[in-house]
Amino acid sequence: MKSATLAIVFVLAASLQAEIKLSKVFTPHMVLQRGISVPVWGTASPGEKVNVSFAGQTKATTADDKGAWRVNLDPLTANAEPRTLNIGDKNIDDVLVGDVWIGSGQSNMDMAVSAYTKGDPVLAAAAAQSYPKIRLLRKDANAVWQEATPQTIPQFSALLFSFGFPLQKEIDVPLGLMVGAVGGTPSGFWLSEEMYRSDAACAETVKKFALTYDYEGLIAKYNEAKKKYDEEFAAWKPLAEAAKKEGKPAPPGPRAPHPVAKPGETNSGKVGQLFENFIRPYVGYAIKGVLWDQGESHTNIVGVNQVTLMGALIGGWRKAWGQGDFPFLYVEKPSGGGCAFDYAQPMNRLADKFAPLPKTIPGPPNLEYSHATFQKIMKYPNTHMVISSDLGSGIHPPNKSGYGARAVQVALAAAYGRKSEYLGPCYTSNTINGEKMALQFTHTGKGLAFKNGDALQGFMIAGEDRKFVWADAVIEGGAVIVSSKVVPKPVAVRYAWSGTFQWANLFNQDGFPAQPFRTDDW
Repeated sequence: MKSATLAIVFVLAASLQAEIKLSKVFTPHMVLQRGISVPVWGTASPGEKVNVSFAGQTKATTADDKGAWRVNLDPLTANAEPRTLNIGDKNIDDVLVGDVWIGSGQSNMDMAVSAYTKGDPVLAAAAAQSYPKIRLLRKDANAVWQEATPQTIPQFSALLFSFGFPLQKEIDVPLGLMVGAVGGTPSGFWLSEEMYRSDAACAETVKKFALTYDYEGLIAKYNEAKKKYDEEFAAWKPLAEAAKKEGKPAPPGPRAPHPVAKPGETNSGKVGQLFENFIRPYVGYAIKGVLWDQGESHTNIVGVNQVTLMGALIGGWRKAWGQGDFPFLYVEKPSGGGCAFDYAQPMNRLADKFAPLPKTIPGPPNLEYSHATFQKIMKYPNTHMVISSDLGSGIHPPNKSGYGARAVQVALAAAYGRKSEYLGPCYTSNTINGEKMALQFTHTGKGLAFKNGDALQGFMIAGEDRKFVWADAVIEGGAVIVSSKVVPKPVAVRYAWSGTFQWANLFNQDGFPAQPFRTDDW
């Protein structure tokens, strides 16, 4: 009897010793990234040996003293044949090899296909099909990889799917799409605390902002408002209780004042809270790149602007993944605002309609949230903007298939080496010759062009008095020449310098619109 008991103990110990757990990103139907080292990781008993086999490779390792283990498969070749990944005694079936993209941000990345199909016939038609070579991984806590079918697609990110199905057709290899996004969220929630605190540019920005930030004065105002709120709440509470007893709705209550945060701290919530929940589980999973759509909710960190914080986020993600400067694509904000080169193109069908020049020079854009500001994020290595000004307006633009198609244009050029244009004309410099100013551009593609209307328009010009008037503009080779009879000595030029600019019509012949810019810093 004693020997039988010992045998049972040994068997149980052996079974416990043999238990291997995987990161939740490793499930059937997954896609592994081609062309680079592929990490596979999980936990086991400390000191336990783990063997990982796939596509003719076998890698062995031993769990460390905390039970963590990790191996790196050698670079794999794209393969649409379902194969099995063996990890110890676990078998993960239907594994493909191709490219993996992560989609992140706020509502325009988070909202599901089902929310857009009624207004987007291209997306509706695509969502009704099955894609054996496209696999989906949602942000849900218990999510698993799924094949893209009419049953699984409706619950997936509308933008990431709209990016995925035309991209897979172009590259003709399996495609894995992983989403981690939450509506109404700031960029400050999507990088880790360490990424933010260790970023020198963020620290310097906070330091400069603090010099002019009247924290003590704001605290005093908050205390006054809080005192008033407490008094109003005390008066409102018995009225609400009385209404409840009578079965009536309570009268509107007072609104509590918003707490005052110090420079460099969040107005609410915690830096990194969504990164830890939705991105941290993906970190290390070999990927091709990231598609980002966020900006309406800014950073939520006092004194830190979106461009600076995105530098910390992009650099932090890349450091965490350890894959170098992988492609980081982001959707331009605000959505829409400009006219389109060709309204017959499906992606441009909901673009803002071309308009004549306003009689007077319009007011400037809000530089905290403007097309001109969001262009600056491209200063970070291998970071590329998905132009949206000609795709249709709205906080939640309904043309998701158009936004996805434009993102594919960017990806093919920026991430896949296709020799094709993917941006509109980008201002670089100017020269002044008498009463004329010549503007130079990159991304002229097949050449500069204007579309809509009878002439090139949208340029404002000013002399030393800094008073802008509408300019005459003509295309000469790869430059735009601007002038005005009432400005004999030009000093500065602005283009499309307003919140919306349907009247600005400079493009390249590839169909991409030029974005707002100015030569001055007034």
